[in-house]
Amino acid sequence: MSETDEPRGGAERTLALPASTVPDPASAPGMRWGVISPGHIAGQFTATMHRATASRVVSVVSRSAQRAAEFAETHGIEHAGDSVEQMLERGGLDAVYIASPHAQHHQLARPVIEAGVPVLVEKAFTLNTAQARELLDLARDRGVFAMEAMWARFLPQYDVLRRILADGLLGEIVEVAADHGQSFPVDPSHRMYAPALGGGALLDLGVYPVSFAQMVLGDLGELAVRGELTETGVDAYMGLLARGERGGRARLSATLRARTPTEAVVSGTLGSARLSAPFFAPGALTVSLLDGRTATFEHPGDRGDGMTYEIAEAARRITAGDLESPLMSWKDTLDVMGTMDAMRADLGVVYPGEESA
Repeated sequence: MSETDEPRGGAERTLALPASTVPDPASAPGMRWGVISPGHIAGQFTATMHRATASRVVSVVSRSAQRAAEFAETHGIEHAGDSVEQMLERGGLDAVYIASPHAQHHQLARPVIEAGVPVLVEKAFTLNTAQARELLDLARDRGVFAMEAMWARFLPQYDVLRRILADGLLGEIVEVAADHGQSFPVDPSHRMYAPALGGGALLDLGVYPVSFAQMVLGDLGELAVRGELTETGVDAYMGLLARGERGGRARLSATLRARTPTEAVVSGTLGSARLSAPFFAPGALTVSLLDGRTATFEHPGDRGDGMTYEIAEAARRITAGDLESPLMSWKDTLDVMGTMDAMRADLGVVYPGEESA
């Protein structure tokens, strides 16, 4: 899995990267899942699960009964309905995946947790920290597993990167740089521009670089935020300079107006690690040290099956009786939400219902 180069000076030295310790997702326990909000990402989640894991989606609900029925027919799902209550009353679920726009996550996750059913919630976990803390406090009180579906955290190259950092291979970490920009035509009715749906670059796109930096550096502080808003009042661009609680700086950006390289680089005093674009998907991790040695870890298996790793992690943790995963812990989610709350406050982005909070 590693490619090596000769270092400066001519003597051949090999850089050996640690192997991934992530188990094959197909080996995780099979679970019966429900899906709430059958959109594009729910379709990817379901197709990937059925193709590459032992789990199956057995129930899907949408506000539109027709939409749920069409999704069920496409993916071979036995039950389709038009309400979360109907899904929960029917029972027979080991876990529920919530794939709606993030403005609806709090409302949709709460009854699932109250019913004692483990929940996997798409990123961003909620609109703000207050909503996230309320859900996680409820999960703790009810003894229910809950996890943010930040799928990148569970990929093999992220496992290798964490091991490299723990071993000190890069030396003292100086900077984490990451960007995520996509081009969305201006459309006030589109979810990316709609305040009522939690629109803007930050919660949908910027959450990836913010979460990546938090994983490497810890909670981010000393925030310096710059950006600009759309005519609808959500963020079109955000830039962040910050310091991590474990040391090192973060240099992050996101925009919904242009497609950017979507790379991530961790730079230390002894070398750097670069995740290929898009850095949050299955790909390559290349380590380059100052002594001239380099090595590349390539994603094992099909790159189209990236979501299987979060599905497998949830299944293993739920089966073990855990309430959270150390790979995307409740503290991680709250740290990331807190950073994004502070950034939105600097940018002046306020969503409906937050005005009195």
